[in-house]
Amino acid sequence: MEPGSSEATASRLTARGAKTRSRIIATAADLMRVRGVGGTTLDDVVVASNVSKSQLYGHFEDKQALVRAVIEFVGDRKIAEERERLSKVMTFAGLRRWRDALIENNALQEGRYGCSLGSLANEVADQDSIARQKLHDLFAAWQELFEDLLRRFQKAGLIPQEADVSQLATGLLAAVQGGYLLAQTSRDVTPMASAIDIALSHLHMLDSKRDAS
Repeated sequence: MEPGSSEATASRLTARGAKTRSRIIATAADLMRVRGVGGTTLDDVVVASNVSKSQLYGHFEDKQALVRAVIEFVGDRKIAEERERLSKVMTFAGLRRWRDALIENNALQEGRYGCSLGSLANEVADQDSIARQKLHDLFAAWQELFEDLLRRFQKAGLIPQEADVSQLATGLLAAVQGGYLLAQTSRDVTPMASAIDIALSHLHMLDSKRDAS
C-alpha cells in the first residue's frame, strides 16, 4: 500500500476515529463515576474530551448509546482487574490479602464513589434493558471468578468438596457490592470490611466443620 494512497488515508482516519472514540468513552466514564450518569451531559463529555459535537455524534447517536459503551469499558476493566487479583489467590492468607487490597483501595477516597460497576447498575438497570443485560453479564463474569477461586480451594482441600461454589460465590459478590454501598453512604470503609469479613469467616467455618467431623 502506497503511503499516499486512498487506502492508507482511510486507515489513518479509521485509527484516528478509533482513538477519538476511546477518548470519549474514557472521559465519559470518569465523569459518570464522579457525577453519576444523570449528572453527566453530552455537552460535559464534549468539553472534557476536547471533541466537537459532530465528532461525538459521529460515534454515538445519543446518550444511551454512550452509556452502554461506558458500561462495557468500565466492566471490562473491572473484570480484568479482579481476574488479575483473584487468579493469584490460592490460600486463605491470599484471600485475606485480596480483601485488604480491595478495602485499602476504596479507602483512598473514603469509599466516596462506590463500585464503578455497581454504581452504573444502580442508575441504569431499570432504564435500559440492553444496559441491564450487559451489567448482568459482567456481574456473572465476576461471580465466575469467585467460583474459580473456590474450586481451587476445593482442589487444595481448603473447603469441602460438597460445598456449593455457586452459592458461596454469590455471597462473596453480594458482600463486596453491599460493602461498597455501605462505605459510599457512610464515607467509611469499616462497614465494607465487616461485610467481607463475615463472608470470609463463613468459608473458614466450612473448613472448621469439616475438620470437626
